[in-house]
Amino acid sequence: MSAKGNSAVGEQGAPKRANAAKRPAKAAPKAASKTAKPAEKAAAKTSKAAAKTVKPVPKAAKAESRLAMVRRARKINRELAEVFPYAHPELDFRNPFELLVATVLSAQTTDLRVNQTTPALFAAYPTPEDLAAAVPEEVEELIRPTGFFRAKTKSIMGLATALRDDFGGEVPGRLDDLVKLPGVGRKTAFVVLGNAFGVPGITVDTHFMRLARRWKWTESDDPVKIEAEIAEIFPKSDWTMLSHRVIFHGRRICHARKPACGACPIAPLCPAYGEGETDPEKARKLLKYEKGGFPGQRLNPPPDYPGRPAAPAPGVAPGAE
Repeated sequence: MSAKGNSAVGEQGAPKRANAAKRPAKAAPKAASKTAKPAEKAAAKTSKAAAKTVKPVPKAAKAESRLAMVRRARKINRELAEVFPYAHPELDFRNPFELLVATVLSAQTTDLRVNQTTPALFAAYPTPEDLAAAVPEEVEELIRPTGFFRAKTKSIMGLATALRDDFGGEVPGRLDDLVKLPGVGRKTAFVVLGNAFGVPGITVDTHFMRLARRWKWTESDDPVKIEAEIAEIFPKSDWTMLSHRVIFHGRRICHARKPACGACPIAPLCPAYGEGETDPEKARKLLKYEKGGFPGQRLNPPPDYPGRPAAPAPGVAPGAE
């Protein structure tokens, strides 16, 4: 019988109220304990435990509208333009042919390694006709430091042959023509078009892809889809320089494994802020290239580059071609 039941019975007569008053104070709880069902006891214990361990669920962040995302994306581009006014392609080249070959060689290696390798390559084979007629084993030896040198030799000799036979020894200035060349995809084609011909293009490399997703410009991991989605956010006139700025930011500040969030100039605009180091002093130690006071990737950077030129390959005199 419950404690509530005892109280109700007592209200029917004085003797019962007196008897109830004489009972020990803990009699009612014991009676309730004896009569409670095992399932009810278990439920009570579970409820108490849950009350102690369950934390309040935070309110979900308000979804960002398409318009708000576009405005934020364009503001990021404007901020990066102020941070990296000198952004540029980080491959050394003097003409479209050198840029095309250097870009193909840059796959799975650093631009610095390519820049340290190409002076000897272009000194030996300055034109598509020269490279097309080369001995493969000799080309392999020259580009060995870039890795995957056999496959890359096949690609650059193949594209040189195609340029000689199909384009009169000249690099074409059209996307459809460039992607037909061996080893040339859309990314390589847009690098060449944007930086050798002034044709706007979005270069979706690993850095661009990573930051576009971090900044919620896209949810895709397909380079072609990312290119199309970003093209809808920014005017065509911004595409080439946008690519340089985003790639510069990805290489110098917003690293893949440990972004320097505490030293990031666009932190207030970044949905992923806090994924990396937020302490300003520790974050500054993560900065690379000119932002960290170190040489850049080019041996021959443009005049407005604020950092130091990179050193040539060991055993090669500075400025040697």
